[in-house]
Amino acid sequence: MANLNVKLVKSLNGRLEKHIATANSLGLRKIGDATTQPDNDQTRGKIAQIGYLLQVTEEK
Repeated sequence: MANLNVKLVKSLNGRLEKHIATANSLGLRKIGDATTQPDNDQTRGKIAQIGYLLQVTEEK
């Protein structure tokens, strides 16, 4: 199964609380934080919501 590398590249300051909560659920708290997430519908939905804050790369 493929994984996604997700990195926070923009600040969470001044963002909607919902978007901050989504970033926190991905394990992203400050700029430069990166995590590896499973490539599934739930993760894709979170990325779609806050994609403007993230850099996403696919890992095989």
